[in-house]
Amino acid sequence: MALQTSAEAPLPVGDVSRLIGGWIDRLGAVWVEGQITQLSRRPGAGVVFLTLRDPSQDISVSVTCFRQVFERVADVVTEGARVVLLAKPEWYAPRGQLSLRATEIRPVGIGELLVRLEQLKKSLASEGLFALDRKKPLPFLPQLIGLVCGRASAAERDVLENARRRWPAVRFEVRNTAVQGVHAVNQVVQAVKELDDLPDVDVIVVARGGGSVEDLLPFSDEQLIRTVAACRTPVVSAIGHEPDSPLLDLVADLRASTPTDAAKKVVPDVGEELDRVQQLRDRALRTVRGLLDREERGLAHALGRPAMERPQRMVDERASEIDAQIGRGRRVLGHLLDRADSELAHTRARVVALSPAATLERGYAVLQRPDGHVVRAPADAGAAGNVLRARVSGGEFAVRVAGE
Repeated sequence: MALQTSAEAPLPVGDVSRLIGGWIDRLGAVWVEGQITQLSRRPGAGVVFLTLRDPSQDISVSVTCFRQVFERVADVVTEGARVVLLAKPEWYAPRGQLSLRATEIRPVGIGELLVRLEQLKKSLASEGLFALDRKKPLPFLPQLIGLVCGRASAAERDVLENARRRWPAVRFEVRNTAVQGVHAVNQVVQAVKELDDLPDVDVIVVARGGGSVEDLLPFSDEQLIRTVAACRTPVVSAIGHEPDSPLLDLVADLRASTPTDAAKKVVPDVGEELDRVQQLRDRALRTVRGLLDREERGLAHALGRPAMERPQRMVDERASEIDAQIGRGRRVLGHLLDRADSELAHTRARVVALSPAATLERGYAVLQRPDGHVVRAPADAGAAGNVLRARVSGGEFAVRVAGE
């Protein structure tokens, strides 16, 4: 379609439409899967008009088929059904409208849906989206709970009533969405994203009552699964009843069997918590009392000991021991002094007996020359007439040396 055009030489609308139609006519038939959102079967008309929508995206396309093609599946195909059809793109030039001309329509059965869900489950599990280490813990007491559910649904009533019955002060941020059908996936995804962006929301609960496999398909959609996996806020899945297990249960941080069970798992029971607080207080009181009783018995036992009853007894016992030691020390010291005195007396007697003074008292005298030297021999006396000093017991006197 590379044409030479300009503002001065434009193409008419009809030519452009015919060129587009010619290009589309060269396209071959394709197999397409989607969900029927509109079905028009006019009595007597030979053509049936359908609108086929992508369940995961806000995209739809018009489909036409001959009545005999649709009659083959008319008993099992209605609005909301998922189908696979073989169709060729067509361009309606007068209106510039694109549609698909279906030549074969096949309903997607439950078995095929389950097989596809199993394949998707394995693919997402291989990416680690269902790993336990990705699960975020729920807060003990959420201040604000985000709730995604159907408008005026039993699931909404069950969550709100049971949560408020358990903890009256709990607050909710509710997002009402479609929970089945072609618009469910987009609305639920948008609601989860909005609640995840709110900083005050502590936990998000996605709730829905029970239903058929087809009704619960939106909660196994890949787009929703990836959105929940990317949430920073803990997400609780409360879809259907106990046997129901959409893929949302696997990626959520906590799976509740029912909406009522979700309320019980997300919000603590005020009565139970008060009982637990009372039990802890009683336990603490018993512990303190037991500690005081044990210490009191220990104190009484300590006070009952003789050392505590008569604390001076130890001093008295030690005082008598000290007195005995003092007496012993005095006796030992007296013996030592007596012995030393006796030894001193004997030594003094020997010293006195051997002293020069004792010798002088016996009549002896000591002669000394003027220079102080003692005369020990006659020759020491010197010449006749020398004056010597004689020392006797009573004193001293001078003597003169006579001749020979």
